Amino acid sequence: MSKQKSKSIDSTILKQAFIEAFRKLNPKILMKNPVIFIVEVGFFLTLLLSIKPDIFSEKEANLRLFNIIICLILFVTVLFANFAEAIAEGRGKAQADSLKKTRKSTVANPLKEDGTTVQVDASSLKKGDIVIVNTGEIIPNDGVVIEGIASVDESAITGESAPVVKEAGGDFSAVTGGTHVVSDKIKIEISVSAGESFLDKMINLVEGAERKKTPNEIALNTLLVGLTLIFLVVIVTLLPMGLYVGIHLPLSTLIALLVCLIPTTIGGLLSAIGIAGMDRVNKFNVIAMSGKAVENCGDINTIILDKTGTVTFGNRLASEFIPVEGVTSEEIMEYSVISSLKDLTPEGRSIVELGKRLGYIADESKYTKAEFLEFSAQTKTSGVNLEDGRKIRKGSGSSIKKFVENENGVIPRDLDEKVDRVSRLGGTPLVLAVDNRVLGVIYLKDTVKPGLKERFDNIRRMGIKTIMCTGDNALTAETIAKEAGIDEFVAECTPENKIEVIRREQEQGKLVAMTGDGTNDAPALAQADVGIAMNSGTIAAKEAANMVDLDSDPTKILEVVEIGKQLLITRGALTTFSIANDIAKYFAIIPAIFIIAIPQMEILNIMKLSSPTTAIISTLIFNAIIIPLLVPIALRGVAYKPMKAELMLLKNLAIYGIGGLIAPFIGIKLIDIIITPILRVLGV
Repeated sequence: MSKQKSKSIDSTILKQAFIEAFRKLNPKILMKNPVIFIVEVGFFLTLLLSIKPDIFSEKEANLRLFNIIICLILFVTVLFANFAEAIAEGRGKAQADSLKKTRKSTVANPLKEDGTTVQVDASSLKKGDIVIVNTGEIIPNDGVVIEGIASVDESAITGESAPVVKEAGGDFSAVTGGTHVVSDKIKIEISVSAGESFLDKMINLVEGAERKKTPNEIALNTLLVGLTLIFLVVIVTLLPMGLYVGIHLPLSTLIALLVCLIPTTIGGLLSAIGIAGMDRVNKFNVIAMSGKAVENCGDINTIILDKTGTVTFGNRLASEFIPVEGVTSEEIMEYSVISSLKDLTPEGRSIVELGKRLGYIADESKYTKAEFLEFSAQTKTSGVNLEDGRKIRKGSGSSIKKFVENENGVIPRDLDEKVDRVSRLGGTPLVLAVDNRVLGVIYLKDTVKPGLKERFDNIRRMGIKTIMCTGDNALTAETIAKEAGIDEFVAECTPENKIEVIRREQEQGKLVAMTGDGTNDAPALAQADVGIAMNSGTIAAKEAANMVDLDSDPTKILEVVEIGKQLLITRGALTTFSIANDIAKYFAIIPAIFIIAIPQMEILNIMKLSSPTTAIISTLIFNAIIIPLLVPIALRGVAYKPMKAELMLLKNLAIYGIGGLIAPFIGIKLIDIIITPILRVLGV
C-alpha cells in the first residue's frame, strides 16, 4: 500500500476556513446550496423581526429577544455549513500551495538549428521545442526524452526521495516539468505549452476552486431540494391550521420549524464529503482529474489488471536456456544473447547477463550492421536480422510458431512440452528461433506479489470481478491467475483485446477500471470508466486516463476503488443520519407549537422538554451544532471494510439510521436542561 501523506488540519487551515465561511455568506455563492440558502433566507427574516418584531403582526411585538436568539442560531447554522465546506477546500488549497512552491522560474536550454543551445526563460518554450537538461538542472516543462538516459528526482511531485531512471524509447521516457536531473544529460522534446504542464493541472485540481458536482451529488442535491420544497409547503399550511384551532404561530417559530425539518445536516456536509473524497485520493498520491472519476470508483464492477508489474513483480528475468531436441545448450545461449544485445527491456538485459554468468560474452562489434527489431505488441516478437541474412526471433510460443511456419520450418515435437513446463512453474516461456528452426525456450521467471491473493479476496467480497490481461500464453496466465486468486484472464492479449474486454463488460451494464502506462494502453484507458495512468508512463497514457498515480504503482487501483466505495458509503451514511434526525425533531417542536391549543399534544412530548420556547430553541441549537460534530466523519470518511453492498447497507442503517434516531433525543434533552435556567433569567 502506498504511503499516505499526512495533511492534518493545522491552525492556518482553520483560520483560512473561518474567513472563507464568512465569505460564503454571500447569497450569490450560497444559492449553489439551496438547502442552506433557505436557512440564510430564514436568518434575514428573523433579523428583520429582531429589529421590528411587529412588522408582520402586532401580536409578535413582545418576541424581540426570542427572535434575536432564533436569528443568531440560524446565522451560526449557515456559518457551520460554510465552515464544513471551507475546511475541506482548505486542505486541498494547502496542498496546492505546497506544489506552487516547487513551481520555480527556471531557465531552459533549447537547441537551435545549428545544434547550439541558448538560455531562455522556461515560460517562453512552445510545444515541440527540443531542450537539453544537464545534471542539477530543473526540467523546464513536460516532455519526452528523445536522447540519453538520466536519473530524475521527482520528489517535488511524488514525495518519493529516490530518483527514477528516464530514458529515450519505451514507456519510461515521459518527464514532468518541475522535477530535476540528478545525473547525466538528456535531450527532451517539450510536449505542452507554458501553463499546461502536469504540475499546473495538479495545482488547479487540488485547489478545487472550480470543482463540478458529480452526477450522484446532483441527484442527491435534487432530492434534498425536493424535500425542502415539500416541508416549505407543509409549513405554509400550518399558518391557516393554527388560526383554525385558535393559535397564532409566530413567523420566527415557523422559520425555526422549517429549518429543523429540512435536511440541513446533509445539506451542509454534502460538498465537504465530495471534496474530502478527492483529497483522500490525493493522500494516496493519486491525482483525480474530476470528482466523477472518484465517484465512479465506488461503483466499479470490474477491474482490468496487467499481469507484469501489477499481479507479478514484473522483473521477469532470464533463469534458464532450455534447448529442444537436437539443439545444444551452447547454441540456444549464443543466439539468445545475440538477439538481445540491443534489447533494452529488463528481459533482454537479463538474457545477456545470464549468458555472461554461464560463460558466453558476445562480440558486439560483429553485429554493428545488424538490424535489431524492438518488441512489437502486434507480432509479440523481437529479434535481429543479421548481415548474412539470418533472422533471429524470440517471442511467445504461438508467434514464433507462426514465424517458423512462414519460413517453411518444422515445429519440434518437444516444444509444447517445454513451454508447458515453464508455464506450469508460473514463468514466462520465451521461444527462440533462427530462420525456420526453433532452438528452444528461454525461461523468464516471475513471481506473484505477496499479499495480493488476500486483497483480491477483499475485492471479490465487494462484488467486484477481476480480469488479468497478459501477453503470456494461456497456461502461464492460468497458473498466475490461480495463484493470485483472479477471477478471469485473457492470454496473449493485444491492446485491441483490452478494449474488447472493457466493451464486453460495459455492454453488460458494468463500470470498468483499469491501469496502464504505455502509449498502447491509451485507447483502453480512455474507454474504461476509470483509467489510472502511471506517472512514469507516456504522456499519451496520462492524457487518456482520468487519474494519474504519482507513485506508478499499478496495484494502487485497489486502494482507489476502496476510496470510491468509502465516498459513496460516507455520503449515504450521513444522509441516513440526517433524515433519521428529523423524527426526534418532530417530537420536540411540533408538540411545542400546538400544546397550548391542544393539550392532548402533551402525550407527544416524550422528552419532557421544559416549555414550548425551550423545545424550539433546543432543537434549533442541536440542528446547528450537529454539522461541525459530523465534519470529522465527512473529512475522514466512514470506516470501511470490504463486504457485499447488501450487508454494508444493513450495517450503516443500523449504525447511522438508529444512531441518527437516538442521538437527537439525547442531545435535545441535554440542551433543554442547560438552557432552561438561562432563558428564565433572560425572561424568554
